[in-house]
Amino acid sequence: MALVKHNNNSISSITTPGTLAQGKMTLISSQTASGSASIEFTSGIDSTYPIYRFEFISIHPASQSDFEFQGSTNNGSSYGITITSTFFNASHRENDTEAGFGYSGGDDLAQSTSFQHLTDNTINNSDSNESGCLYIFNPSSTTFVKHFMSNFNTTNADPASRNSFSAGYFNSTSPINAFKFKRTSGNIDSGTIKLYGIKGD
Repeated sequence: MALVKHNNNSISSITTPGTLAQGKMTLISSQTASGSASIEFTSGIDSTYPIYRFEFISIHPASQSDFEFQGSTNNGSSYGITITSTFFNASHRENDTEAGFGYSGGDDLAQSTSFQHLTDNTINNSDSNESGCLYIFNPSSTTFVKHFMSNFNTTNADPASRNSFSAGYFNSTSPINAFKFKRTSGNIDSGTIKLYGIKGD
Protein backbone atom coordinates (compact mmCIF):
# COMPACT_ATOMS: atom_id res chain seq x y z
CA MET A 1 0.00 0.00 0.00
CA ALA A 2 1.31 3.47 -0.90
CA LEU A 3 1.97 5.73 2.05
CA VAL A 4 1.06 9.39 1.71
CA LYS A 5 1.92 12.00 4.32
CA HIS A 6 0.11 15.34 4.36
CA ASN A 7 1.88 18.42 5.72
CA ASN A 8 -0.03 21.69 5.54
CA ASN A 9 -2.25 20.30 2.79
CA SER A 10 0.67 19.19 0.60
CA ILE A 11 1.85 15.70 -0.30
CA SER A 12 5.35 15.12 1.04
CA SER A 13 5.85 11.42 0.28
CA ILE A 14 4.35 8.99 -2.20
CA THR A 15 5.52 5.60 -3.46
CA THR A 16 3.66 5.52 -6.79
CA PRO A 17 3.77 9.00 -8.37
CA GLY A 18 2.48 7.63 -11.66
CA THR A 19 -1.00 7.40 -10.19
CA LEU A 20 -1.26 11.17 -9.65
CA ALA A 21 -3.58 12.98 -12.05
CA GLN A 22 -1.75 15.24 -14.48
CA GLY A 23 -2.58 18.92 -14.96
CA LYS A 24 -5.66 19.42 -17.13
CA MET A 25 -4.47 22.65 -18.81
CA THR A 26 -1.04 23.11 -20.36
CA LEU A 27 0.21 26.53 -21.46
CA ILE A 28 1.41 26.26 -25.07
CA SER A 29 2.25 29.88 -25.88
CA SER A 30 1.52 33.49 -24.95
CA GLN A 31 1.58 36.71 -26.98
CA THR A 32 1.33 40.33 -25.90
CA ALA A 33 -0.04 43.00 -28.22
CA SER A 34 1.57 46.42 -28.64
CA GLY A 35 -0.12 48.43 -31.36
CA SER A 36 -0.56 45.16 -33.26
CA ALA A 37 -2.64 44.89 -36.43
CA SER A 38 -3.34 41.26 -35.52
CA ILE A 39 -2.14 38.38 -33.35
CA GLU A 40 -1.64 34.95 -34.95
CA PHE A 41 -1.06 31.53 -33.43
CA THR A 42 0.49 29.35 -36.13
CA SER A 43 2.11 26.58 -34.10
CA GLY A 44 1.20 24.26 -31.23
CA ILE A 45 -2.28 23.47 -32.58
CA ASP A 46 -2.33 19.81 -33.58
CA SER A 47 -3.63 16.41 -32.45
CA THR A 48 -1.84 16.62 -29.08
CA TYR A 49 -4.96 18.00 -27.38
CA PRO A 50 -8.67 17.48 -28.14
CA ILE A 51 -9.53 20.91 -26.69
CA TYR A 52 -7.74 24.25 -27.01
CA ARG A 53 -8.49 27.30 -24.88
CA PHE A 54 -7.48 30.89 -25.62
CA GLU A 55 -7.52 33.36 -22.74
CA PHE A 56 -7.71 37.09 -23.48
CA ILE A 57 -6.50 39.39 -20.73
CA SER A 58 -7.19 43.15 -20.74
CA ILE A 59 -7.37 43.55 -24.52
CA HIS A 60 -7.43 47.30 -25.22
CA PRO A 61 -8.50 48.57 -28.67
CA ALA A 62 -6.80 51.51 -30.34
CA SER A 63 -10.23 52.58 -31.61
CA GLN A 64 -13.83 51.68 -30.85
CA SER A 65 -14.40 48.34 -32.55
CA ASP A 66 -15.25 44.63 -32.34
CA PHE A 67 -12.74 41.84 -31.70
CA GLU A 68 -12.87 38.92 -34.15
CA PHE A 69 -11.11 35.74 -35.27
CA GLN A 70 -10.74 33.18 -38.07
CA GLY A 71 -8.98 29.87 -38.60
CA SER A 72 -6.56 28.46 -41.14
CA THR A 73 -5.94 25.01 -42.60
CA ASN A 74 -2.55 25.96 -44.07
CA ASN A 75 -0.57 27.15 -41.04
CA GLY A 76 -1.66 30.76 -41.43
CA SER A 77 -0.95 31.31 -45.12
CA SER A 78 -4.61 32.27 -45.50
CA TYR A 79 -7.68 32.66 -43.27
CA GLY A 80 -11.25 32.13 -44.39
CA ILE A 81 -12.83 28.82 -43.35
CA THR A 82 -16.61 28.62 -43.77
CA ILE A 83 -18.35 29.37 -40.43
CA THR A 84 -21.93 29.11 -39.19
CA SER A 85 -22.47 30.72 -35.78
CA THR A 86 -24.71 32.40 -33.23
CA PHE A 87 -24.14 35.48 -31.04
CA PHE A 88 -25.99 36.99 -28.09
CA ASN A 89 -25.18 39.34 -25.24
CA ALA A 90 -26.37 40.92 -22.01
CA SER A 91 -25.58 44.52 -21.10
CA HIS A 92 -26.04 47.04 -18.28
CA ARG A 93 -25.23 50.74 -18.50
CA GLU A 94 -23.05 52.43 -15.90
CA ASN A 95 -25.76 55.00 -15.16
CA ASP A 96 -28.33 52.21 -14.62
CA THR A 97 -30.70 53.70 -17.22
CA GLU A 98 -30.85 50.58 -19.37
CA ALA A 99 -30.17 46.85 -19.25
CA GLY A 100 -30.82 44.30 -21.93
CA PHE A 101 -30.39 40.75 -23.17
CA GLY A 102 -30.81 39.45 -26.67
CA TYR A 103 -29.66 37.85 -29.88
CA SER A 104 -27.32 39.91 -32.05
CA GLY A 105 -27.95 38.92 -35.64
CA GLY A 106 -25.36 41.32 -36.99
CA ASP A 107 -22.59 39.44 -35.21
CA ASP A 108 -23.38 35.90 -36.39
CA LEU A 109 -22.39 34.14 -39.61
CA ALA A 110 -24.24 31.77 -41.95
CA GLN A 111 -21.90 29.75 -44.18
CA SER A 112 -19.55 32.70 -44.39
CA THR A 113 -15.77 32.95 -44.70
CA SER A 114 -15.72 36.28 -42.84
CA PHE A 115 -14.10 36.75 -39.44
CA GLN A 116 -16.32 35.80 -36.49
CA HIS A 117 -17.05 38.53 -33.93
CA LEU A 118 -16.08 37.77 -30.33
CA THR A 119 -17.10 41.14 -28.83
CA ASP A 120 -19.50 43.94 -29.67
CA ASN A 121 -18.50 47.62 -29.87
CA THR A 122 -15.78 47.93 -27.22
CA ILE A 123 -14.76 51.54 -26.54
CA ASN A 124 -11.16 52.74 -26.41
CA ASN A 125 -11.25 54.93 -23.28
CA SER A 126 -7.99 54.72 -21.35
CA ASP A 127 -9.50 52.40 -18.74
CA SER A 128 -11.62 50.30 -21.13
CA ASN A 129 -10.76 46.76 -22.18
CA GLU A 130 -12.20 43.32 -22.84
CA SER A 131 -11.35 39.93 -21.34
CA GLY A 132 -12.64 36.45 -22.01
CA CYS A 133 -11.99 32.96 -23.32
CA LEU A 134 -12.48 30.93 -26.49
CA TYR A 135 -12.66 27.12 -26.77
CA ILE A 136 -11.86 25.18 -29.94
CA PHE A 137 -12.84 21.50 -30.00
CA ASN A 138 -10.87 18.81 -31.83
CA PRO A 139 -9.35 21.09 -34.48
CA SER A 140 -7.25 18.26 -35.94
CA SER A 141 -10.22 16.04 -36.80
CA THR A 142 -10.45 14.86 -40.39
CA THR A 143 -13.98 13.52 -39.82
CA PHE A 144 -16.01 16.25 -38.13
CA VAL A 145 -16.66 20.00 -38.35
CA LYS A 146 -14.85 22.02 -35.65
CA HIS A 147 -17.00 23.58 -32.92
CA PHE A 148 -16.06 26.69 -30.94
CA MET A 149 -17.62 28.80 -28.20
CA SER A 150 -16.55 32.02 -26.47
CA ASN A 151 -17.50 34.31 -23.60
CA PHE A 152 -16.21 37.88 -23.20
CA ASN A 153 -16.95 40.79 -20.92
CA THR A 154 -16.30 44.21 -22.41
CA THR A 155 -16.61 47.91 -21.72
CA ASN A 156 -19.27 48.81 -24.26
CA ALA A 157 -19.81 52.16 -25.96
CA ASP A 158 -22.69 53.33 -23.74
CA PRO A 159 -20.54 52.97 -21.48
CA ALA A 160 -21.79 49.67 -20.15
CA SER A 161 -20.73 46.22 -19.09
CA ARG A 162 -21.50 43.86 -21.96
CA ASN A 163 -21.23 40.08 -21.62
CA SER A 164 -21.04 38.51 -25.10
CA PHE A 165 -21.39 34.87 -26.12
CA SER A 166 -20.58 33.37 -29.50
CA ALA A 167 -20.66 29.76 -30.65
CA GLY A 168 -20.58 27.92 -33.92
CA TYR A 169 -18.57 25.62 -36.12
CA PHE A 170 -15.99 25.74 -38.86
CA ASN A 171 -17.73 23.79 -41.62
CA SER A 172 -14.67 21.86 -42.72
CA THR A 173 -13.28 18.39 -42.14
CA SER A 174 -9.73 19.61 -42.85
CA PRO A 175 -7.48 20.04 -39.78
CA ILE A 176 -7.30 23.61 -38.48
CA ASN A 177 -3.77 24.53 -37.38
CA ALA A 178 -3.69 28.32 -36.97
CA PHE A 179 -5.89 31.16 -35.70
CA LYS A 180 -5.81 34.92 -36.25
CA PHE A 181 -7.26 37.63 -33.98
CA LYS A 182 -7.83 41.23 -35.04
CA ARG A 183 -10.19 44.19 -34.68
CA THR A 184 -12.85 45.29 -37.14
CA SER A 185 -10.99 48.61 -37.29
CA GLY A 186 -7.71 49.86 -35.84
CA ASN A 187 -5.00 47.99 -33.97
CA ILE A 188 -4.90 45.94 -30.80
CA ASP A 189 -3.33 48.57 -28.57
CA SER A 190 -2.36 46.22 -25.72
CA GLY A 191 -3.30 42.99 -23.95
CA THR A 192 -2.22 39.38 -23.65
CA ILE A 193 -3.51 36.22 -25.34
CA LYS A 194 -2.59 32.82 -23.91
CA LEU A 195 -3.10 29.46 -25.64
CA TYR A 196 -3.68 26.32 -23.54
CA GLY A 197 -4.14 22.68 -24.46
CA ILE A 198 -6.63 20.62 -22.46
CA LYS A 199 -6.51 16.84 -22.14
CA GLY A 200 -9.79 15.02 -22.40
CA ASP A 201 -9.15 12.79 -19.36
